[in-house]
Amino acid sequence: MTAQLNPRGDVAVLVPAAGAGLRLGPGTPKALRLLAGEPLLVHAVRRVAAAASVRLIVVAAPAAEIDAVAAMLAPVAPVTVVAGGAERQESVARALAAVPDDVAIVLVHDAARALTPPELIESVAAAVRAGHPAVIPVLPVVDTIKRVRSDGRVLGTVDRAALRSVQTPQGFRHTVLAAAHGAATDPLTDDAGLVENAGGTVTCVPGSELAMKITRPLDLVLAETLLHVPWPP
Repeated sequence: MTAQLNPRGDVAVLVPAAGAGLRLGPGTPKALRLLAGEPLLVHAVRRVAAAASVRLIVVAAPAAEIDAVAAMLAPVAPVTVVAGGAERQESVARALAAVPDDVAIVLVHDAARALTPPELIESVAAAVRAGHPAVIPVLPVVDTIKRVRSDGRVLGTVDRAALRSVQTPQGFRHTVLAAAHGAATDPLTDDAGLVENAGGTVTCVPGSELAMKITRPLDLVLAETLLHVPWPP
């Protein structure tokens, strides 16, 4: 059954899904790798569509896979599919261009975080709605972190108390994200970094263990176990 998005919602979610994901091993683009028999992208879009504030989902797919991705997602939720770029930042910019000006809040979400609960999506959107121009979900860093030279020599231990691991979705006022992409000069791995470089303020909200990033083959094994965790966790 196809999920129905909220026509009165104020949130658009952009899902860049054109990357190869080489750390997951050779094969199809990462977003199309299977988790329990379904592509990661299907799992991700299903959870995004379950968030009550979402009005629009835009997926940036590999250019050669646009029709296939649209057909794959049609039974899941109404989705706009555009051609992604060679880099993630370009894919996000192309997806952002498909969002109408009257959508106030834009979230950028990794398809590789396929098990992100709808409650986290709503939490990020609510923080933007409350007045924060840019919002990221984070988790405390639990490992000891070392600064290391190229030859392997340890230079020192980093105080992890002020460190956080960043997840998605990252949320923005539409105008803030558009301006940050317009001002971008160097590619970055996340959109909050573009806002930071443009002089904007980024605020943190608590993340979710379920929003883990599926990057390596072992992550797929863990994700299959987490599939049995109900929403909300």
